[in-house]
Amino acid sequence: MTAARAGGAPVPVPVLDVGGTHVTAALVDPGTSRPVPSTVLRRPLRAHGGADEILDAIASAASELPAGHGTRWGVAMPGPFDYPTGVGRFAGVGKFESLAGVDVGASLRERLTGRAERLCFLNDADAFAIGEYRAGAARGHERVVCLTLGTGVGSSFLSAGRPVHTGPSVPPSGHVHRLTVHGRPLEDTVSRRGIRALYGRLTANDEDDPDEQHGPDVHEIALRAVQGEAAAAEAFRYAFDALGRALAPWIGLFEATAVVVGGSMAQSWHLIHPALTAGLATGERPDVPVLPALRPAEAPLIGAAHWARRGQGAP
Repeated sequence: MTAARAGGAPVPVPVLDVGGTHVTAALVDPGTSRPVPSTVLRRPLRAHGGADEILDAIASAASELPAGHGTRWGVAMPGPFDYPTGVGRFAGVGKFESLAGVDVGASLRERLTGRAERLCFLNDADAFAIGEYRAGAARGHERVVCLTLGTGVGSSFLSAGRPVHTGPSVPPSGHVHRLTVHGRPLEDTVSRRGIRALYGRLTANDEDDPDEQHGPDVHEIALRAVQGEAAAAEAFRYAFDALGRALAPWIGLFEATAVVVGGSMAQSWHLIHPALTAGLATGERPDVPVLPALRPAEAPLIGAAHWARRGQGAP
């Protein structure tokens, strides 16, 4: 149930969207289900910092929000994370490892004394998907698969606007990144690391350093593809054709009527869309539409607010 002011008007819903390099805080208007533009703020965050540094940074961003909001927060977090309890499970994943075993919910409530009684955590890809379902490209689709393409591949399988994490119609935990393609883990191919590595191999005899740690980053590879460089275009084509091939059987099993794509890499839509569509065409639903997100920045905030209003997540 949405909290209300003394006069009866519902109060804004506070939300956080935690990423590997930043945290976004905002207040979402329960009347419009949209973030209040003047309240949206983005602050840097070091995923490799110590636990107190990370928690202090998140709480600091949250504390900058104007007063007068509800005390139930929606918090979009990357995995692995125990969303019902609010405890980090990041061991061995290369980010937020200092939060492994930490009760993030309790730690943030302590830092936000008087402003947070409950934190409702959900996966960041699920938050994006719910937001696109309620106000974006996934709207009107009873069963839809949403992807976030950034450092890796995030995914959410939505049925009637709710994430599906179990059952025979979705990958393990509903996460595409756990799939394999061409005999290798998907994220060896479809990720910032994978695209840079492939580009390095394709240009090993050229002037660029074949080591993906020192060669051009993905945005530069995309620019070279646009300028007509064959190796750069092939790096994108191969990666996203592979993603489509890995995803294609699950589109059929889930009976999805659309695939919605967001994330930083989606800015190279003209490179991603044809390759992803070609890969998906190898499955039982070759004509499933592949759509760009309509609210890529707002969607996680909208989704987190909806999650909080429904009272999902940790106490």
